[in-house]
Amino acid sequence: MNNQVIIPWDVDEQQHEFFIPDYIHEMALQVLKAYDFSVKNMEVVTTKPDKGGAIWKLETNAGPKSLKLLHRRPSRSLFSLGAQKYLVEVQKASVPPIIPTKTGEDYVVAGGKCWFVAQWIEPLFPVSKDLEGAKQLCAALGKFHHLSKGYKAPAQAEVSSRLHKWPANYQKIIEKMDWFRNIAAAYSEMPASKPLLEVVGQFETQAIQASERLNQSSYNRLAAQGPQYWGLVHQDYGWSNGQMGQNEMWIIDLDGVSYDLPIRDLRKLITGSMADLGGWDTNWVREMLKAYHGENPISPELYELLLIDFSLPDQFYKNIKEVVYEPELFLTEETVALIQTIVEVDKTKWPVLEEIKDDWKGEN
Repeated sequence: MNNQVIIPWDVDEQQHEFFIPDYIHEMALQVLKAYDFSVKNMEVVTTKPDKGGAIWKLETNAGPKSLKLLHRRPSRSLFSLGAQKYLVEVQKASVPPIIPTKTGEDYVVAGGKCWFVAQWIEPLFPVSKDLEGAKQLCAALGKFHHLSKGYKAPAQAEVSSRLHKWPANYQKIIEKMDWFRNIAAAYSEMPASKPLLEVVGQFETQAIQASERLNQSSYNRLAAQGPQYWGLVHQDYGWSNGQMGQNEMWIIDLDGVSYDLPIRDLRKLITGSMADLGGWDTNWVREMLKAYHGENPISPELYELLLIDFSLPDQFYKNIKEVVYEPELFLTEETVALIQTIVEVDKTKWPVLEEIKDDWKGEN
């Protein structure tokens, strides 16, 4: 097999959307020889050129399959592969089963990366982008979190855990606010610099207050209950990775799973949904929480952490952090509009958080 190490690749405008280098295609064909099926057709359906990952849909004599080239270190990929196997085989979760090689392995190492084949679930389609769809997503997420409890990583795997990293994460956001301020000041002639300088202070204050609240909360005590107690978060969950099958919701693309408090996934999903709506909506938030709670109950202590995590200026940080890499490409008129949108959506968040703050007092 080609011993070339897989590295990220550039995609230019002349290449098709899912371009992959020839050597990786050749490697994929070699990897597939380890499996006990014949491939009639293979089609690239997703790439991560900046990280060196890809997914193919395979038409085989044993039905449709997916071939995945995982971009992370093999030892880290073993953590997510172990999780996928645990969820399917032990917990009977609606997660695609891994197809073993001819010799019974769950993966093949080639080019310095892990490759694996999984069942291609069909039909699969995104749920509707309305409240009902959001509730289905939340219920499926709650079920996934509940079933992931008890997962123990394989001995040779590099464990991924964010369970004890919340304080450092909050601190990083606070520190980056100063970076944003300094960069905007240094590139003062750029269109978005002045708007960024005008609002960075308010989001910095929000981050500082969220960090102080986290330090005074039950976070450390909850995190100390350990990874098997809490189980896994997906880390990239949303309308594309939670989809409806024939009779149930399936959760796909588990490569980034990590141990963490489950409400981190829920916070990202709700915050992202509110951004898509163009403003926070009390009824949506309450209904999404209720749908999740029905599958994986939220304790009052966990609810307090969710409210604290909501108060972190995550949307601002997530959308502005690119300024650090290429200020001149980022601080454009387009970013002026982006900042205005983030500020407007943020204004609608606080009345909703005030309204829902007493919803979970233990009676649920």
